[in-house]
Parts: sequence; structure tokens; C-alpha cells
Amino acid sequence: MSQTPRAPHTAIVLAAGLGKRMLPITATLPKPLVKVAGQSLIDFALDRLHEAGMNTVVVNVHHFADMLEAHVGTRAAPRILISDERAALLETGGGVKKALPLLGDAPFITFNSDSLWIEGDEPNLKRLVKAWDPDRMDILMLVAPLSTSIGFDGPGDFHMDEDGRLRRRGRDPGAPFAYAGVAIVKPELVHGTPDGAFSANAFYDRAIAKDRLYGLCMEGQWLHVGEPQAIIEAERCLAASKR
Repeated sequence: MSQTPRAPHTAIVLAAGLGKRMLPITATLPKPLVKVAGQSLIDFALDRLHEAGMNTVVVNVHHFADMLEAHVGTRAAPRILISDERAALLETGGGVKKALPLLGDAPFITFNSDSLWIEGDEPNLKRLVKAWDPDRMDILMLVAPLSTSIGFDGPGDFHMDEDGRLRRRGRDPGAPFAYAGVAIVKPELVHGTPDGAFSANAFYDRAIAKDRLYGLCMEGQWLHVGEPQAIIEAERCLAASKR
């Protein structure tokens, strides 16, 4: 696949979390191996990344690490590298920082392992790569409109202006967009962050401070699979989309 200039070619799937909200399922299984409509969440992520031209994908592991590592080891593509967090869970930001030597010096994609959606006319990850403009952006997030999302009951994360620039909800009672769990990130945002566990919000705040956090509105429908009952609703939506 031909790629746009300076497009990312590596990614990290954040798969180390404990998945506490998915209990009791995650008492015996890592959340990324939870299946929705017969496919594990992590395979959805890896398939989308492969389709979008990612040559190398890092997967970080902690909770049921052996099980997750064995599963991704059965895949032929993309090329997968493991970032081992067995010793200590590092959260989303710390996990990216630990994996940075494997991701390289160019912008990369971060993909939450529980991010799931029904595609629109063009695959959303390909749209994200195509929309990436490193001259204007430090981060480009895939955001989902609350009006069409399933399984998300929060007040929303971001407002978006007509140029695509994002600002946080802040003290507003609501915002129209939620972070859909996928973003293109410049590695410079990771440099100088604290060691150990911290949230990827540190990267977003750095981009916001420079007015360089942008969003791309998802086409299709975001399926937020945060709890066991959300699996049923997601499967219903997926079945309806194929009729």
C-alpha cells in the first residue's frame, strides 16, 4: 500500500490493563482476548492496523501476559513485537514510554485494545493516516460522536472546531465527542515524561498547550465495549450492520 508522506508505519496496541470493569470475564482472560461476534478485540485492532499499512506493531503485556503473547504469536501479520510489563503495570502513558525504543523516531499510532467500531464507506484508520499533517499536528485522534455511539454513557471528552482542533470538555456539562481509543502521536511528546506509571493524558495536555491536538470524526459507529453487558449490544449492532 502506498502511504502519504511522513505517514506513521509503526503502532502500539495498549493491551496490558487489568480490565476490571469487564469482570468476571477478566478473572480468567485478558480483556484483549474477549470476543465480540467471534473475533477477539485485539485481533480487530491488529487487522485494522495491518490494513492501514503498519509494518510493525508493538503489543504491551501484563495481565495474563503469557496467554496474550501466545495468541498474538499465532498471527502472520503484522510483525508484532512484545513490550513486557510483567514486572509493573505502567498505565497508558508509561506503557507507550517503555515501548518507545521499539516504535522508533517517527510518529506512531496508539490503539486501545478495546476500541471497536463498525466502518463507514472508507476504513477509519486509513482516513486517520491520510488526514495526518505533522506540520500542524502533534496528535491526531479518532473521535466518535456521542450521538451515534453505543455503550458509552459519559458526558463526552472534547469539543472540536471547524479546523478539527480539539479542546477538552473542561467544566462544560457535556461535549459532543469521545476519544475513540486511537491516535497518531509524535514521539517528542513522550520525551521528558516521568518514569513509571502515568496516563497518556500527559501527551494530550502537551499537544493542547501548543494548540496542536486535532481530531478526526469517526465514520460508521463506535462500539464502546467496557463491561460484559456491552458485548451483547455490540454484537447486535454488528449483526444489524451486515443485513
